[in-house]
Amino acid sequence: MLKKPIHIISFENPFPPDFGGVIDVFYKIKALHSIGFKIYLHCFYQNRNQVSEELKAITEEVFLYKKNRNPLFLFSKIPLPVISRFHQDLAKNIAKVDAPVFFEGLQTTMILQKINLPNKKYLRLHNIESDFYAGMSKNETNYFWKTIYHFVAQKFIKYQKIISSFDYVFTLSCYENQVVKSMTNQSDYLPVFHGNQHQFLSERGKFALYHGDLRLADNKKAAKFLIDVFKEIPDYQLIIASSNGKKMVETKAKNLSNVTFVELNANNQLTDLFSEAHINVMLSFQRSGTKLKVVNSLFNGRFCLVNKNMIDDAAILDLCELAETKQEFVAKINELKNKEYQENEKRNQVLTTVLNDIENAKKIAFYLS
Repeated sequence: MLKKPIHIISFENPFPPDFGGVIDVFYKIKALHSIGFKIYLHCFYQNRNQVSEELKAITEEVFLYKKNRNPLFLFSKIPLPVISRFHQDLAKNIAKVDAPVFFEGLQTTMILQKINLPNKKYLRLHNIESDFYAGMSKNETNYFWKTIYHFVAQKFIKYQKIISSFDYVFTLSCYENQVVKSMTNQSDYLPVFHGNQHQFLSERGKFALYHGDLRLADNKKAAKFLIDVFKEIPDYQLIIASSNGKKMVETKAKNLSNVTFVELNANNQLTDLFSEAHINVMLSFQRSGTKLKVVNSLFNGRFCLVNKNMIDDAAILDLCELAETKQEFVAKINELKNKEYQENEKRNQVLTTVLNDIENAKKIAFYLS
């Protein structure tokens, strides 16, 4: 099979695939490699400066570029996440191989402000960045970061006009695709790449589970909301699992015997929690992107109780239970805690169709041909 070359520019080194954005990047690379692409991967990084054997196995070559953290960039008209990701060697390395360039997020597009890149250009839009950073600003309690996020959001409102210059744009949600359609007709919704295999589980689990990175303001707010929910369900256990945030959770849940923090420090811990949980409970206070935790929970867990901000693909949302207000979450949890989980076959059929990494990689290949 003749391999087709492609440059992929990633906002971060995607291995290990241990948080939202890089999970989509890594498993997309893996799927594209499996269908015959020869991948030249360009990664900006802050601390992840090692090229793993796992990444070498699915790429032709990997180039690393350290992000530029110049504090003066705060005063630029270009958003900080964009201007900090440029390196002179990037253009030189792209010029070595004549191939389309696939940009992972607007953060990776600073090169387009510097040179006239003759290659075909494709964009994976990970968020409507102005919405994302506005939400970050709204939910942030630290005034310094609240201000920084506000100005980044304002700058992205203007910068996002660059979206219309790409040959094709692949969005992560239906809502984002609608927004992009107002800028260009050359776009389509392409579900997240994730690397999961559906797990067939028994009818009953033991507790409710919330998991997430508690360094993020939206996740902190969600965890605090759920602790308040479980104050009203004293006979049912909530486990909050994260690699950080223990002090915050234990302070907020003081005197609550039914709320427990589990610190994640091993790869199989979350998988084990999924297999034991009866309800995966998730919510977001900002409408931006597809939340990968929903996808992971659907593949690996039982009931998934979410609000509409978590995901907007109708087929996937149909696999979830919905709640919006505190009292709706209380009522749904009381309903589900005694209900047998019998959705294995239905869920498997939808997930292996809509969220099939290989089939979704073929959609990219179609537009690149």
